[in-house]
Formats: sequence, structure tokens, C-alpha cells
Amino acid sequence: MDQLSTKWIIHLLFSLCFLGVSCNSVGKKIYVDLNNTVPCVRLLNATHQIGCQSSLSGNVGVLHVLESEENLDWVLDSGPNPPYMVILETPLFTRSIMMKLKNGSSRVAGVAFVVPNSNPAGGFSPHTSCPNENSGVYTEGYDPTLANCKNTVWNPLGSGLSYEDFDFPIFSLKDDNDTEVIRQCYIVHNRPVNGSTPRYPLCAMQLFSHMSAVTNTPTCMRRNDINFSISPEYVCDPLGDSNVWGSSRPLNNTAKGHKMWESVVIAAARLDSRSFFSNVAPGTESAVSGFVTLLAAAHALRNATQEAQPNRTILYAFFQGEAFDYIGSSRMVYDMEKNQFPLDMDNIHSVLEIGQVGLRSDSKLWLHTDPVSRRNATVNKEVEELIENLQLVARELNISGEEPNLSQPLPPSSFQRFLLNRPIPGVVLEDHRSEFYESMFDNREYLNITYPPELTPEEQLEYVTDTAKALTEVATMVGRALYKQAGGEDSQLKNINADSQIVRLVKIISINQNFFSNDRPLNLYVGVYQQASEPTALVHHLLANLTGSVLNITQENCNNQREDEEDKESKHVGHTAVFLLLAPPNSTERRGFCVRSTSRVFRALSPAFEEHNYTNKAYSTWTESRWKSIRGRIFLVASHELEMLTLGVGIGVLLTSLLLTYFISSKADILFSSAREPTNATY
Repeated sequence: MDQLSTKWIIHLLFSLCFLGVSCNSVGKKIYVDLNNTVPCVRLLNATHQIGCQSSLSGNVGVLHVLESEENLDWVLDSGPNPPYMVILETPLFTRSIMMKLKNGSSRVAGVAFVVPNSNPAGGFSPHTSCPNENSGVYTEGYDPTLANCKNTVWNPLGSGLSYEDFDFPIFSLKDDNDTEVIRQCYIVHNRPVNGSTPRYPLCAMQLFSHMSAVTNTPTCMRRNDINFSISPEYVCDPLGDSNVWGSSRPLNNTAKGHKMWESVVIAAARLDSRSFFSNVAPGTESAVSGFVTLLAAAHALRNATQEAQPNRTILYAFFQGEAFDYIGSSRMVYDMEKNQFPLDMDNIHSVLEIGQVGLRSDSKLWLHTDPVSRRNATVNKEVEELIENLQLVARELNISGEEPNLSQPLPPSSFQRFLLNRPIPGVVLEDHRSEFYESMFDNREYLNITYPPELTPEEQLEYVTDTAKALTEVATMVGRALYKQAGGEDSQLKNINADSQIVRLVKIISINQNFFSNDRPLNLYVGVYQQASEPTALVHHLLANLTGSVLNITQENCNNQREDEEDKESKHVGHTAVFLLLAPPNSTERRGFCVRSTSRVFRALSPAFEEHNYTNKAYSTWTESRWKSIRGRIFLVASHELEMLTLGVGIGVLLTSLLLTYFISSKADILFSSAREPTNATY
């Protein structure tokens, strides 16, 4: 290789390196990346796909801020620059508008929903009007008059948007600086003035949320199974997580199946919620109020059950995936049937489930029961006894606990999955409300968790709100009723009192303070089975801390379930040791300690995936599609004519460069002869 060729190669490499370094800065000058975006993702079950997705390269559309429903005509018909990326405010995020956009999707590139800083008036629920209607106990075979919410519509505001399939991306945007930039870009470049057509350049948005899975769960799981690559790429994953359970006295976890002479009262609550946008599911009323109340009740029962153990064992159960056809509760029933749990169905005496109990001053707490199973005289007698226990302690605490009409079915609840197996006495304690059921607005504002304006953030941590006081009373009621239902002594009831400082967890969880290293609310979406969720880990550790005893041993011995290095086998059957890292109040430094308790986790994966029966109608078959990239950005787009002109000029420059290069190369001997030495030169 001659010296001239070497120089050309060096110059070429230098130019490529320069382009690689500078391309990122050029991209920043062209695009404005959007922060705080949350997508609607694709979910699949045995028969359908729901959710949203973009094309592989992302959907691009000209921005249009929808100001009223009448303004839809610009997007769907008269606008001269389709496709459009529609920006929606809360009052316009309705089923009517979204279905019109869906049906006119050839002119719609996507939707961006601006989340307001306060909850909308009038309520909002993207769930169906009859939640989990195909997976609960109320089917045509159980009682035709109660099937499909014929008797009671539990979510009358439900629009069903969460169960629609959109072929364009839908993102939520936090109402902050990004949305202000979007509005200004629209006003300056895109907004029509006096009916005139906006001129180029126009403000455009690009959303990336391409989903790998299509059609339904059987299809995507089959595609997962036929992947022959060394590093296979799966297209979907089952929804699921882990359930959490503990007991008032140890149960031998190694011996599965029926326990002779063992009778348990199950106290249950759900851990999950959902919304239209998967990563924004605070579930403060639908889930947090229930499981925090049960945690506080378990803490209140710790001393009483140790000093005077009742005849029956109280089993605390926290179920995951209940928003998706009762994944967690159906798994517990399945494991009990298959002798894969320390108990079986015959060991269950009764069930008390705590649902939505975020009381208001004008609300009542309802004691819901199943009218069908109560036709059995034995079951009815036990149900009446449980109701009597609840109402007795409720009156002592000035709580209004009332029983609805006997013909009214149960609200959506985990207890329904137990009833599918056999008639069991049980009560669902719930003040069922549907204003923001399974939506992003089921948050701390909805529970009216407010503070006097003069309090500092540190003082707010110690302040007990009216909501916390109300939930403390409910937790005390639950604890005392469980103790009586388990056969405990009445003399111990006055010693069972919930701690309002424990109930303050509702506020702390709703803003995710002191638990994890971010400031967003805890997301209660169940997620996929391979990924452990924050709510499960949080409740597992809290249950251990609130019901267990602290051990003065090292972290290594704690993790190895032993008291010291000479401890070769477990001396505490039915217990498990957990090493906790918690931050004391007003501190960011976490301290570690070992706790021995009965708190455990077990799989909350639908039995349909255990049996590889993806068309199973008896169990949940929900999966979540995988994706490559989730992001959004805005930029200015030129007219089609200018783009074609730019392309033509670029092609012309390229052809000219090629011709010039060819000419220089062919005449190199003449043009560069002075740079060469004569071949016959001598020295």
C-alpha cells in the first residue's frame, strides 16, 4: 500500500470517528426527548389481545391538542396533515372519544394523555362494569340470577377501555415541563388561526412501544417454545408474582397437605391493582387500605396470640394478581387441592377478607356474604357467628358495620375462588366504591390523606390523619373479630388494639417514602412472573417485622436459617428467619437485623401455566408482551415537498461526488505525478 492510500484511509477513519462523536449532539439539536412517560402495553389471554402498540420504527404524527369532542373532525376528517398525534386532557379521555380515534386509526398515529395534578371530578374507571366476571364464582352454573352482575353492577363507571385493543401507541405524560414544551410547540407551529391551515415546519411527536406478542396467549407461548436459538428471544411472559402468608402459630412448611386436628381462619387481602397504564397503579383504596389494615391487625394480635393462644390458627394471606382473574387466590386453592401447601381445603374453618376499607365520615362498612353457600344450614350458622363477632366488636368501636340484603352477591373478591371449590363460611369486609376503581386516580388524594399546611415533611411523618385513625379502628375491629372467630378468650379482646403508627403506612406507601430510592408512588401492577415486585417484598418483610421476634445473630447465620455456626439443622419448624434492612423514622440510613417469624412467600403463578393449558377457562391465562424500547420525543417536521427537494439535492451531491472521485482516480498519474519519484532514480 503506497503512502497516498494510507493517508486517504487515515482521513476516512478520522472522519468516521468525528461523525460518531458528533451524531449524538446533532440528535439532541433535532429531538426533544420526553421524560416521565408511561405506556399502555399489550396484554393477552386465552382468546384476545388488549392494550396498545406502535410500529417497529415508532409511530410519527403531527401534534394536535384536542380541545373538545367537536374538534375531533380536524383529526378524523378535515385536517390537511395526517396522521395526527392527539394530545388529550382528562375530561376528554373517555370511551366515546377513544373509540372514535380507534375507528379512524388511519389518520391517528397515537395518543398522549396528560395526567392532571389533581383527580378529576365525577370519577374515572377504565375497567369493565363487572370486574373478573368470567373467573369468579357467579356463573350460570352457580346461580344464573347472579351471573354477569345481573343483580349488582359493582363498577357502574367502568368504561372498559382497559380491555380494548388499539393499533397505535397511547402514552401518559406527567403535567410538568415536558407537557408545557409540547403545548408551546403546538401553539407556535400547529394551531390553526381563524380556520387557516398551519404552515410548515410543524411540530411532530414520535412514540416507540412496539410489542412482540400478537393474537393471544396460546399463540405467544407457542412462539416461545419453538425458539431454537442459543440465546432465545421470548415474546411474552405470564403475569404473576408471589403470595405472602404467615400464621399466628407455626405450621410445618415441609409437610404438605392435610394437618390432622388443625383448623384455620384465613384473613385475606389483595396486594395488587391495575390501571390503563401498567406502571401507574397506586391502588390506594382498592388494595393498600386493605392490606395495611390486615398488617396492623396481625401486629395487634401478636401479643394476644402468644399469651393466650386461641383454639384455631389465624392464617394471614396476601394475594397477588387478583386484578387479573384472581391469580394469587386461585393458586393457593390449587396448591391446597394438589397437597402442595402446608394445609388443604379441609383445614379451613372460615374466611375473613379485608377489601376497600378506607372509611369516610359518612360511609358504612358492609359485611358481604355469599347468598348461595348460605343455603347450606351448616355454612349459614358459621357465617352468622362470624357476622355476630364482627358486629359486636364494631359496636364497641363505634363503627357502622351492616349486612346488606341477603340476595346481594359478593363484590369482586379473592373469597370467590375458595367458594368455587366448596361452600366455606366467610365474610368480605368492604366499603365498595367505584369512583376510581382500578385507575391511576385511586391515590392518596382519593383517600383524603391531607395535612395541616404548617407541618414540615418530618412532622407529617408523625401526624396521624383522620384516614389513619379510621383505618386504625377497622384494624382493631378485624383483630378482635379474628381472635373471637379463632376461639380466643373474651378477656383478651381489650388488649388487642391496632397501632395508628402502623396504619400510617397507607400514606408512606402512597408516596413511596422511606422504602425505596425514588419518589414515585408504589406501583401495584402485578407484572410478569420472572420479576419480583416491590409490594411483595415490602409486605413480606413488614409481616415478618410486625409479627416476629428479633434475633441477635449475624446476617450470614440469619440467611442460613441457623442460630450459630454449630447449628446444623433448624430447631424452629414452621419459622423462617429474614434479614431486614429498614430505615428508622427521619433517617435515610438503613440498619440490618434478623427476625424470626412465620412469614413466607409462595408462587402466585396461574395453574394454567403449570399445566401448560393456555386455553383453560378455569384459571387466569394473562400474559404480557415483551418489547424493545419505550420512549417518546418531539421535533419539527418539514413539508413533503421540502423533504423531496432535500432528498434530490442529496442524491445530486452523491452522484457528483462519485463522478468527481472517478475522474480524480482515473487521472491520478497526471494529477499527482509530482508527488512520485522516477522509477529509474539512482543514488
